[in-house]
Amino acid sequence: MTVATEAFVTHRNLLFTVAYEMLGSAADAEDVLQETWLRWVDVDLGAVRDQRAYLVRIATRLALDRLRSLGRRKESYVGSWLPEPLLTAPDVAEDVELADSVSMAMLLVLETLAPTERAVFVLREVFDLPYDEIAEAVDKSPAAVRQIAHRARAHVAERRPRDVVSPAETRAALDAFRRAIETGAMQDLFDILAPDVVLLSDGGGLSHSVPRPITGAAKVMRLLAAGMPKVSGQASIEPVQVNGCPALILRLGSGHVTVIAVRIDDGLITGLYFVRNPAKLSRVKQETSLTR
Repeated sequence: MTVATEAFVTHRNLLFTVAYEMLGSAADAEDVLQETWLRWVDVDLGAVRDQRAYLVRIATRLALDRLRSLGRRKESYVGSWLPEPLLTAPDVAEDVELADSVSMAMLLVLETLAPTERAVFVLREVFDLPYDEIAEAVDKSPAAVRQIAHRARAHVAERRPRDVVSPAETRAALDAFRRAIETGAMQDLFDILAPDVVLLSDGGGLSHSVPRPITGAAKVMRLLAAGMPKVSGQASIEPVQVNGCPALILRLGSGHVTVIAVRIDDGLITGLYFVRNPAKLSRVKQETSLTR
C-alpha cells in the first residue's frame, strides 16, 4: 500500500462523515470521496505537513461546490426533501455529540444554513477543527471564519432540538408509533404528539408520499389513522439505529420500504420523518461507519 493510499484509507470514514454532514446525501458524499482521492494522488506528499488536515480541506472544498449545485437540484425536487438515512453501528450512538450532529432533525436544521455557514459550523462544532484550518478549507480569513461560526452557531441554536434526547426516550416514542401500526390503538401516539408537530414524507416522485408538510397533531393523526388500516397486518416493523438514533424500518409485503425517524422536544414528538424514496434507501441495508 502506498503512503497516499494508506493516508486516504486511514481517514476515509472521517472524510465521508464530513461530506455527509455537509450534504445530507450519502450518494453525493461518496462522489466527493472519489473526487478527493483523484486529487489526493496528484499531491506532492513531501510538501504536506498534516495529511488529515489536507484531506479534509480537499473534501470540504469539493463538498461546498456540490452543496451549491445540490441546492439547485432541491428546487426542482418532487415533494419534501429529507436527508438520506444511514443504518449506523452502536458506536455512533455512543458518541453523543456525533449522533446528535447526524440525526435527521439536526441535518434538517443544517439545511437552513448557507453553504459556507454549514461548512464552518460542521468543521468547528462537530469536528473541532482550528479556525486557521477551517479558513484554508473555505478560502476565508480566520477572522471571517470566526464571525461566520458565531452567526451559524446562533442560527442553529434557535432551531435545533432544545435538549439532547436520550435513546430510551426516542425508543419510547417509536414504540407508541409501532403499537399504533400493529394494533390500531392511536391514543398512546396522540398523547406524545406536540400540538405543532410536523410530518414530512419524502418519496421523491418515485414512491407515494404526502407532497407537502402536514402540521398540527389533529391533522397528523387523521392522516396516520387513514393509513394504518392499509398497513396493519401486512407490515413488518424493525427497530434500528438510523443516523445514530433509534428509528423504525417499515416493510410492506408489496416491497415498499419506509424509514421512520422522529424529532423530540420537551418529551413530545415535534417532527415525524418518513423516507420512502427508493433512491435514498440503499444505506439502510448495511451499516455505514461514521467517525470524528
